[in-house]
Amino acid sequence: MAEMSLKPKRVEFGEIWNPLSRTVESLITLRAVDRKVWNACFSDVYTLCVAQPEPMADRLYTETKNFLESHVRDMLANKVMAKHDAANANNTNSRPDLLQRYYTTWTEYSQGIQYLHKLYNYLNQQHIKKQKITDTDTMYSNQTSAAGQMEIGELGLNIWRVIMVEYLAEDLVRHILEGIAADRASNGTLDSHRVQVINGVIHSFVEVENYEKVINDVVNNVDNEKTQKPDSLNLKLYQEHFEGPMLEASGAYYMIEANKLLQRCTVSQYLQEVIKILECETKRAEKFLHKTSLPKLRKQCEEKFINDRLGYIYSECRDMVSEERRQDLRNMYIVLKPIQDNLKAELIQTFLEHIKNEGLETVYALKGENIHIAFVENMLKVHHKYQELIADVFENDSLFLSALDKACASVINRRPSERQPCRSAEYVAKYCDTLLKKSKTCEAEIDQKLTNNITIFKYIEDKDVYQKFYSRLLAKRLIHEQSQSMDAEEGMINRLKQACGYEFTNKLHRMFTDISVSTDLNNKFNNHLKDNDIDLGINLSIKVLQAGAWPLGSTQVIPFAVPQEFEKSIKMFEDYYHNLFSGRKLTWLHHMCHGELKLSHLKKSYIVTMQTYQMAIILLFETCDTLSCREIQNTLQLNDETFQKHMQPMIESKLLIANSENLSGDTRIELNFDYTNKRTKFKISSALQKETPQEVEHTINSVDEDRKLFLQAAIVRIMKARKVLKHNALIQEVLSLSKVSFTPNIAMIKKCVESLIDKQYIERTANSGDEYSYMA
Repeated sequence: MAEMSLKPKRVEFGEIWNPLSRTVESLITLRAVDRKVWNACFSDVYTLCVAQPEPMADRLYTETKNFLESHVRDMLANKVMAKHDAANANNTNSRPDLLQRYYTTWTEYSQGIQYLHKLYNYLNQQHIKKQKITDTDTMYSNQTSAAGQMEIGELGLNIWRVIMVEYLAEDLVRHILEGIAADRASNGTLDSHRVQVINGVIHSFVEVENYEKVINDVVNNVDNEKTQKPDSLNLKLYQEHFEGPMLEASGAYYMIEANKLLQRCTVSQYLQEVIKILECETKRAEKFLHKTSLPKLRKQCEEKFINDRLGYIYSECRDMVSEERRQDLRNMYIVLKPIQDNLKAELIQTFLEHIKNEGLETVYALKGENIHIAFVENMLKVHHKYQELIADVFENDSLFLSALDKACASVINRRPSERQPCRSAEYVAKYCDTLLKKSKTCEAEIDQKLTNNITIFKYIEDKDVYQKFYSRLLAKRLIHEQSQSMDAEEGMINRLKQACGYEFTNKLHRMFTDISVSTDLNNKFNNHLKDNDIDLGINLSIKVLQAGAWPLGSTQVIPFAVPQEFEKSIKMFEDYYHNLFSGRKLTWLHHMCHGELKLSHLKKSYIVTMQTYQMAIILLFETCDTLSCREIQNTLQLNDETFQKHMQPMIESKLLIANSENLSGDTRIELNFDYTNKRTKFKISSALQKETPQEVEHTINSVDEDRKLFLQAAIVRIMKARKVLKHNALIQEVLSLSKVSFTPNIAMIKKCVESLIDKQYIERTANSGDEYSYMA
């Protein structure tokens, strides 16, 4: 085998082109080419491109172009159109023949052009590409000569586009659309070979303008359509000649089918049929079309079956939601999901209203002592029910979850009337109190319920009201040692901190610290008594609480003459405490205290747990058997309200007997020496441990006072930073700062602004009625 010479030489063009053209013809018609001839043709292309004295590359390009044009015209006339024309002359259906002949001819030609492109590799790389000029060269020079030349693969496909596709496009598209219509009529069971033909013809419209894809397919043996980005393809021919008519024809078909469905289907059946059609059309698009057409065809389908029929689809929406017909709702969601959010807004709004109505029916008909338990647990049931429904029916769509949140927030924060406050925060706090108090419920169940409770808590707008109630109830649990578990208490506070931040739970943490410190202090005090051999005569446990952390304001301190039995112990502890901490003041809250008293005056001994004032009353009877109400009150210096509140449970328990139902000053109280009880150890229930309506009102009023102080502090902070601010801007910043704890009304903010102007923290800017300045 002779070696190929790379040295340029003089050659006669015809002597090389004539045998080369025969090989070109064999390649383009997919006839076999001997390996030696194939290799020799590479050498011939090279020889012509570097020939002396002038390279013959341009002439080779021109001759190849002329050959391809002649060849394509010949294929059009003799392979594609000949039988087509004969069929038309005989009035027969020419559709299958035209598509099949075009597809067969295209398949042959496109493969042949790939081999030809490879054969002309040297011409492509060293002549055509090197002579192409850059955009910069075009801008600053007049070079234009070789820039218009295409690589051989691109040239061959362009010739096919100009001669074959442009001429046949209208007929081809018409027959393709008939084929797609036949596939629809047969429910997608069109012959697989026919599908392959239609698909191949459609994709030829893309491939003739994207020669790199065609060449890469054979060189790399990959499906380049999957790796190539759609916007990197030239789809102009495909879109103008095929996609536009296809979408128009599909739209007309969809409109007819939609009208047929409307005449024979209920809304429920219509939704089912539309889902089937959407699925079938998607599969059909994947089977026939270029992938860029899928969303466009889908949009046409949605437009005709859904967007244009929304009134009909929504006509049963309210019934579907109210009856919670899950399958119908699931179908409606599947149908509406792909379209714009505002188009499915009616379904979301209907769903929201349904949840809201059910929530209101569930929680606002509640009565009785355990209303707080029923409120939270019923609301949790509603929330869980629709959360599960959204997951099952609406695929956890964020818009429906948002509707659930809005509905729950609306129910939970609803006020019965303008003058009545919303009591949800109070109920949720009391529900926590019920769970955290000592009971027979296991800790795992309590923990789960507390976690669920946070779900409702997050919807509460007036979180400062919740904080106020929760802190008061927590204080009672800690002081009266009623907590089921300190771990559960701490766990709940940590949940609140996670939901609202450290500031929200700061005082609650300090309350816990006080209890721990008090335990250590009691141990030290008892050791001090032992070391000094002091006997107090009673067992004493004292809790020292920080005034700023506990909701036990000084206004609650009640006048009380401490019985002499307690005086020594109190004095001893005060001396000990002041020696440890100089400068601190102790205020005794006797109304929060309780203790155990042993009764030995009856037939058998009893140990009774009672409140401090009740212990003091009983101790007065150590030296006498009967006393008047006035004598008891005067001796203990109790006011009427406190006396009545603590005396009544004593009489109801029958430890003491009154000679009249009304406890007036002259009413005689005497010991009941005939008292008996099956239990030797029991407790006298105190009305203090139950929150009275007055205390609830006091808590709510104290929240209003706290809010005013918070808003004033927020306004001062904002104005100090801004110096000058418009009224509306100030309002918005205050709302933003306060939204974590509560949502203040604008009237309250305005009152706080006026108050700060009076206090000369801020002033109205001169010559501006709606602007404020900070006064340093």
